Amino acid sequence: MSGITIAVFQEYYIKEDNVMVSSGDTAWMLVSTALVMIMTPGLGLFYGGMVRTKNVLGTIMQSFMCLGIVSVIWVLYGYSLAFGPDMGGFIGSLDWAGLRNVGMGPGPYSDKIPHLVYCAFQLMFAIITPALITGAFAERMKFSAFIIFTILWSTFVYLPMCHWVWGGGWLGKMGALDFAGGTVIHILSGVAALSAALIVGKRRVFGREPIYPNNLTMTMLGAALLWFGWFGFNAGSAVAANGVAGLAFFNTHIATAAAALSWILFERFVRGRATTLGFASGAIAGLVAITPAAGFVTPLPAVVIGFVAGAVCYFAVLAKEKLHYDDSLDVVGVHGIGGLWGALATGLFASVGGTGLFYGNAHQLAVQLTASGTAVVFSFAMTSIILFALQKTIGLRVDDEQEEEGLDKSMHGETGYYISTSR
Repeated sequence: MSGITIAVFQEYYIKEDNVMVSSGDTAWMLVSTALVMIMTPGLGLFYGGMVRTKNVLGTIMQSFMCLGIVSVIWVLYGYSLAFGPDMGGFIGSLDWAGLRNVGMGPGPYSDKIPHLVYCAFQLMFAIITPALITGAFAERMKFSAFIIFTILWSTFVYLPMCHWVWGGGWLGKMGALDFAGGTVIHILSGVAALSAALIVGKRRVFGREPIYPNNLTMTMLGAALLWFGWFGFNAGSAVAANGVAGLAFFNTHIATAAAALSWILFERFVRGRATTLGFASGAIAGLVAITPAAGFVTPLPAVVIGFVAGAVCYFAVLAKEKLHYDDSLDVVGVHGIGGLWGALATGLFASVGGTGLFYGNAHQLAVQLTASGTAVVFSFAMTSIILFALQKTIGLRVDDEQEEEGLDKSMHGETGYYISTSR
């Protein structure tokens, strides 16, 4: 046998690198990692159904490219900078570059699962974060600019913030609570989306003619995959198959349900009808909002967090029309505002593994405000610098003819739908 298997209190363990790891916890983390991975293709379908027919493949392609680009970055230096030995509270060292010293034995973030499994789990978070931003500049960014932007943004925005909160950095040491990425992922990507929408600029037809989704059935399928995968996203962040994982799992579902109902309730009141896109958008808003709080709150507050998220994010999306910026697929309103509400709600409702304002700890809300404000300022400033640099060098946008033709043809030489008139 390559390993030694023993039973301890009805729990099975495997021996790797002469250190015991839990086979149960390891199995759960492998499943959670796979669940989070499927979220990125799910996001591609969610976004792909919302754009026009001529841009469906280009939009989906951006999510899949993040799977490729960020995975390689993560191995070369990404995991080391995000989670490696802390350097002054601001960044990890390069001691783990190329995944040196990241093996099958337990690592510093869990004594029950292989270090490499934890690395893989966190990789999936790093992949989906820049993919979320693509909804802001859908239908108009050059493919080459997108690739370079993804590399630079992941390196100079995501990795430092990840380290600050989860990797032993200064925000984590301050006591910031972010169970599964409300600050690190959703505020960061939502604010980056605002910067991108402003700097890349509006689509040529924005405000002059209606822009209809090409396939809401695809969008609903994408939403279903995101909802399903989010159980790994949140419950997996317990880094163990335990009660906290169960709590995060349950909270994830009920907050999502409450937010979806809230969104279509307000949609029905404002616009006179409830839509499938509204239900899907509300569900995503709930998933976003509960993410930072999933393992820190009990079920009833989770319902409140979800319900408020549906309403707040709905009106944030409506505000886009009045503010006249072209966030194509509502990344700012859903992820930015939803993530901000979730981070602050954690400071209000936390009662498990920490306490918030409503349980006598006003300081936690102050810490959450500090972490959220830091994410907002840092993300907007750094994203703007990256985009302005690209704009001045290789350019950000396709030309007018390419935009009119659509990214599928102009960037990839393909068509998402071939409609034959022959029988």
